[in-house]
Order: sequence, then C-alpha cells, then structure tokens
Amino acid sequence: MRNSRRLTHALIAALLLCGAVWAQSKGERELFDAANRERKAQGLPSLKWDDALATAARKHAEQMASHGSAGHQFSGEPSLPGRATKAGAHFLSLAENVDEGATATTVHESFMKSPLHRANILDRDMDSVGIGIVVRNGQLFVVEDFSKAK
Repeated sequence: MRNSRRLTHALIAALLLCGAVWAQSKGERELFDAANRERKAQGLPSLKWDDALATAARKHAEQMASHGSAGHQFSGEPSLPGRATKAGAHFLSLAENVDEGATATTVHESFMKSPLHRANILDRDMDSVGIGIVVRNGQLFVVEDFSKAK
C-alpha cells in the first residue's frame, strides 16, 4: 500500500510538471522559440524556460492589460525583482521586455528593432526566460522576463 501511494504521488508530480510545460500558450512558445533563434544566429546558447519567471511575467501582463498599456511597473505593483521573487524565481540578475501588439510575431519584431529590448534577448549573461501574454480586446500584452539563474 505504501509503495502504491508513493507511485501515485510520483505520477501526480510528473503530471503537474508536464502540465507546467503544456501551460505555455502558443504565443508564449512562439516568442520563446523566436528569442532562441535570434540567440542561435549570434552563436549564443539557448535560453531555458523558467516557470517561476513565466508566472511573474503573466501576472505583470495582466496588470498591463488592465491598464491598457505596456509598462515596467504600475502604481502599487512590486518591482521586477519583487515580482520574480514572489513567484519563486532564483536569480543573480534580471531584465525585462514589455510591449503590446497584434501578434507574437509583430511584438518580437518590435523587440528586435529596439536596441534595449534586443540587448536583453541577446544578453550572453542571461540563461533563462519566462514569457507571459494576456489578450485583451484582440491586443496582446507581452512580458519577457530574463534571468541569470542562481
């Protein structure tokens, strides 16, 4: 009976872990893949997906959508390090891209045309990313949170 319970717990844990990966939206996956294509083209290692950063990014994207604008911090909202820590991320450094647009592709193109956003995507010190997208009235509110993990 005890072994059966352990097996059940292990199976549930594995399913939850798989569920976290499958929780990525299509747009989040597109942006993740696009960022890694850009990094590969520059000879940089791929970013790893970080569920805690994605949680922080999604919560911030919700704030952006509720305000109807892109921004790095809204009144009463914690800073990026505070949001990431609260979501359970462990990091040495952080960076963030925020934008809004009609599609994940147009937002990625916008990021790559912006020197600061491009620099975050191609930062050789960053090794992890979490991406959050909230759709409101047909508009995507996008947050990419990058970290150098501890």
